[in-house]
Amino acid sequence: QVQLVESGGGLVQAGGSLRLSCAASGRTFSSYAMAWFRQAPGKEREFVARISGSGGYTYYAGSVKGRFTISRDNAKNTVYLQMNSLKPEDTAVYYCAASFVATINSKDYNYWGQGTQVTVSS
Repeated sequence: QVQLVESGGGLVQAGGSLRLSCAASGRTFSSYAMAWFRQAPGKEREFVARISGSGGYTYYAGSVKGRFTISRDNAKNTVYLQMNSLKPEDTAVYYCAASFVATINSKDYNYWGQGTQVTVSS
C-alpha cells in the first residue's frame, strides 16, 4: 500500500513557475514508476509526465515538454514536477500516481494522491 500526498500548488501568473511535490509512504518507493496527471474543469484527466523507479527514464506529454521537468528523490520518497513558463491552459488539479507498470494510461496506476490545484492567470 502506498499513500501519496501532493503539495506546492497555487496561483501564479502566466510565464511563472511552480514546483509540485508528492510525498509517498512505504519502503518500496523505488519499485514504483511515478507520474503526474492533471484534470481541468469539464475535461478528462490527462497524462503530464512519468518517471521510472530509478529516475533514469522520463517521458512527457507534448503539451508540457520543454517546460515541465519530473524528477524523484528515492531517499526522500518524493517525486517532483517543476513547471516553468506556465500558461493559463495549464490550470488544473494535478495528481501524482504510482504504478508497477511504466505507462501513460491512468487506468494502470494503482495509487493516487488527493490532488493539488494549480491556477495560472493571464
